[in-house]
Amino acid sequence: MPSWQDFQPFIVTGLALGGVYALSGVGLVVLYRATGVVYLAFGAVGGMGALIAWSLINAGAPGWAGWLVCVLFSAVVTLAYGAVFGPLLAKRDALVKATATLGLLLVLFGLMDLLWTTSGGESRAITLPTDNSGFTVGQIQVNWTQVIGLAVGIAITAATGAFLRYSKLGTAMRAMANDREITATLGVPVRRVEAAAWLGCGVLAGVAGLLLADMVALDATTLTFLVISSLAAALIARLRSITLTFAAAIVIGLVQNVVVPIPSLSNYSDMTPFVLAAVALLLLARGQVMTRSREES
Repeated sequence: MPSWQDFQPFIVTGLALGGVYALSGVGLVVLYRATGVVYLAFGAVGGMGALIAWSLINAGAPGWAGWLVCVLFSAVVTLAYGAVFGPLLAKRDALVKATATLGLLLVLFGLMDLLWTTSGGESRAITLPTDNSGFTVGQIQVNWTQVIGLAVGIAITAATGAFLRYSKLGTAMRAMANDREITATLGVPVRRVEAAAWLGCGVLAGVAGLLLADMVALDATTLTFLVISSLAAALIARLRSITLTFAAAIVIGLVQNVVVPIPSLSNYSDMTPFVLAAVALLLLARGQVMTRSREES
């Protein structure tokens, strides 16, 4: 069994990744509550944006320009998809909505594999300026990118909660989550509200893509399917509570990284989101069954 000192760097990494999973999960939850669509292409959109940013920076563009293009690309693609397919999906059943964005994921993944082939063994990396500075906690070196990952997750969760609670647009999104048709009859501009949800989710996809490309790897497959961890956090929260989504994301990030230094479990770290989501959903379902049985008795 590794010592406590061996676990410490992985705890820091887990908290940072958990923060990025949290901001991703919050984006998924908000979009789902406004449109009923599970955005499976979240990771692919952010990943392709990061690869475009890398290409621009390698071509001589300033770093900030590449980062901005990444966020803009993710926002525009997501908004365009929502504008074209959102109205078509509005009246479809839950299964169609849940799998509709799988096609976009496959298209983007295919484009990334075609345009940024890895056959030549080319090494790619996005390095943010915050990687080169930081501070020490005990014997652990923490860089500012890791701090930003966790801080952005906290900030997005808090800001989104306040937005949904106190703003008119947030109130409209919450109303649409309950009943889209009634909300429309009350005069709420449903299309505009949905467009705002798609746009916000796209912006978060771009930010998450940049941070994950720096923390994990600038790889199409890795970035595309890291959405699984964020989706697991959102599922644990039943695609409803952003606070619970944040907590679940932090736990997933921590557990996923803490098992890495354990030889017997390191090969199973990628299974962590599935296992935690399955256990949480089973416990929640059991709790609901027990509550109903008590009420009936």
